[in-house]
Amino acid sequence: MTIKATAMVFSEVGQPFKNQEVILNGIDSNEVLVRILYTTICTSDVHTFTGKRSTPCPCVLGHEIIGEILDKGEKITRDFNGHLLSIGDLVTWCVYAFDKSSEMAKKGIPQKSEGLYKYGHHQFKPNDGLNGGFATHCVLKKGTAIFKLPDFLSYKQAAPINCTHATIAGAVRVAGYLENKNVMITGSGMLGLSACAMARESGAKNVFAMDINPERLVYAKKFGANKLVDANLSPDEIRKLYPNEKIDVVIDTTGIPAVMELGIEILNIGGTAVWIGAVFNQPATKINAEMIVRNLITIKGLHNYTPNDLGFAVDFIAKNHSKYPFEELVGKEFLLDELPEAFESAQSGKHYRVGIRQ
Repeated sequence: MTIKATAMVFSEVGQPFKNQEVILNGIDSNEVLVRILYTTICTSDVHTFTGKRSTPCPCVLGHEIIGEILDKGEKITRDFNGHLLSIGDLVTWCVYAFDKSSEMAKKGIPQKSEGLYKYGHHQFKPNDGLNGGFATHCVLKKGTAIFKLPDFLSYKQAAPINCTHATIAGAVRVAGYLENKNVMITGSGMLGLSACAMARESGAKNVFAMDINPERLVYAKKFGANKLVDANLSPDEIRKLYPNEKIDVVIDTTGIPAVMELGIEILNIGGTAVWIGAVFNQPATKINAEMIVRNLITIKGLHNYTPNDLGFAVDFIAKNHSKYPFEELVGKEFLLDELPEAFESAQSGKHYRVGIRQ
């Protein structure tokens, strides 16, 4: 199958996207050709676009993607969960392809495998197929965990699953048992709202949302938060605000050193902090080692996620898509050829996500 595809290629900071035609001359037995239906602009896409985050260039950005299968190699018969895959199926996939035999994969952290192929972050080469969301098509490489999506999910609900919600699924897994615990989510952006909902559905006793934006804090209540905290408060002020609720788990989505430090300080004895937001260069985070030791504090980091986390996220959104207003999080839509305007809108901070539809 020969396909004439289009990609919006990012070359370097400050340069416009280049609309480039790509001829796809078929796939091999371990690949899948997908027609992209919808992509949302992730914060990491904005960071790359503005130079806050580096990536090999030129590239086709975009990794929060869903699409329909146009063609598949003969060795691809089922998705990661064992469901039969057919032409026309709506699918999502891990943001990376990996080698199952690699050392890191055997250790249970495939997202750190040697030679990882990352969608939306891999260097663009016309003869290597397409690998990012801001294009009409994408070629899924060998080693990609593919997931068939329920037909009842809207595109807005489904597109962020393989980044935002899968990452939070990983954070909840790393945090451990949340039932009947007080869980603090620092940052009420896209990741934070997803974390509030997952913590609530995991049986948390209380879900605290912390942010400097009062409007976002109030909105977090729609996603399961029942305690709101102004991020400008000191640890002592937070304790006085909620004197009877000790914080057992903090999940940080901000990556801001001062916020992570505050999260450590408000943890109860034996508490756990999970850091997922610190994925760009920031000043050093200062930690009182004696406090960590005496209070038996555990700090865990998570970057990306495992295929099982994505599977959990798919099931979570399928089960809760009408309980929480996930669709509202995509505040504005653009067509692919309107990508420059879409990124301008994404940078404004007015929307949790901006969508690109085909």
